[in-house]
Amino acid sequence: MKLRGRRLGDVRVRVERVKPVSYEATPARVRRPPPSPPAALALGFAALIAIGTVLLSLPVASASGSWTRPLDALFTATSAVCVTGLVVLDTGTHWSGFGQAVIFALFQLGGVGFMAGSTFFLLVLGARRSGLRDRIVAQATTGVTDLGSVVAVLRGVALFALVVEAVGACVLTLAFLVQGRQPLEAAWYGLFHAVSAFNNAGFDLMGGFRSLNDYASDPLLLGTIGALIILGGLGFVIVGDVVSRRGWARLSLESKLVLPTTLALLVIGTVAIAALEWTNPETLGRMPEWQRVLNAAFESTTLRTAGFSALPTGELATATLFVVIVLMFIGGASASTAGGIKVNTFSLLLVAIVSTARGRPFIGAFGRRVPDPLVYRAVSVALLSVAAAIVVALGLELLSGATFVAVIFESISAVGTVGASTGITPGLPDPARLWLVPAMFIGRLGPLTLAIALAARSVAVRYRPAEESIRIG
Repeated sequence: MKLRGRRLGDVRVRVERVKPVSYEATPARVRRPPPSPPAALALGFAALIAIGTVLLSLPVASASGSWTRPLDALFTATSAVCVTGLVVLDTGTHWSGFGQAVIFALFQLGGVGFMAGSTFFLLVLGARRSGLRDRIVAQATTGVTDLGSVVAVLRGVALFALVVEAVGACVLTLAFLVQGRQPLEAAWYGLFHAVSAFNNAGFDLMGGFRSLNDYASDPLLLGTIGALIILGGLGFVIVGDVVSRRGWARLSLESKLVLPTTLALLVIGTVAIAALEWTNPETLGRMPEWQRVLNAAFESTTLRTAGFSALPTGELATATLFVVIVLMFIGGASASTAGGIKVNTFSLLLVAIVSTARGRPFIGAFGRRVPDPLVYRAVSVALLSVAAAIVVALGLELLSGATFVAVIFESISAVGTVGASTGITPGLPDPARLWLVPAMFIGRLGPLTLAIALAARSVAVRYRPAEESIRIG
């Protein structure tokens, strides 16, 4: 509707009233932020466990053709994905070929990490180029500090795992053929145990919960499995560093800490087990001397992270069990298939102790200084792992009624994702089995996700509060 004309200078302007138009308010579309790397890792592992539980519950997965109880299937799937190796059902006799294949797939995927595995499989197959977030998640999983090198590292991880597992499978197939198994059975046994050993999973097909007790006199089989456990427990980052730099002086500080500590743990474990079990008629005492040394070295290797055993673990002396508990708690290297608080964490704490004892104002080794936040994270990971082990042990004691040493051993084995057992796991009541399921899950993801979360929360500060001393000791 026209109102009137107004003169503004020499320009005549016509003003019209426009009928207002009403608009309905549309809610703004809220984009949810993607989950953090720790949450993504936890969700990925949980999804894999859920799929494994369903598949293992099916009649086709059991040798008898009957349904497997969901709780037992859940326990087995969690143990496989978390590469623990604790079992409530004998892998060699209860599960059919399909069930064993499912377990094989679960610990293969769980060994390399679900997120890292899915990323590098997509890269290898050329399905798509990895985005920034995929690279960040992969960086968190592999422990690589250079974001641009993650793609190359993940390809290296895939190649490293496939080559080592393939060579190990061929050698173990030969060992099983020598033992008198048929070619197809020997090939399946060789592949299954090679992948299980490299992923530090500890699952075996021998039957009767005997693990490798029947092969205590076979140096080819024990030596191959031990080598696979060590390589998997070191991981591609450390092995790749050794291969590429080819010289102690050029190695990274991480490699210089992890390699000597790993060697020291292997030697100390071997000497301790040999000394404590040398005359035990149930373990080393019944063997020739060369075989005692071989089995002491193998037990030191496998009971730290893998869970295989050529000796009846339940017959080990109490003092030996305590030595093994310490080894299980430490575990293998970071960004590897091993569990525990990791050799990196343990060696960094040792460096902190030595530096403090020498009165140094900083934490360092081999001419390099370690950033203080890394030391704080190592202390946090170690102390929280101790707390988790105590809580698991307390619950297992209340729910199982087993002996104190057996409860502590089984709890550390679950939290450290080792899989060694004194023999009480198959006989645990259902509440105790259910209690160990989250223990294995937390033990597998806890140290890694905690380290990632602490690193993500670290911020630079522009000021420092005033210092005030407190009494120590």
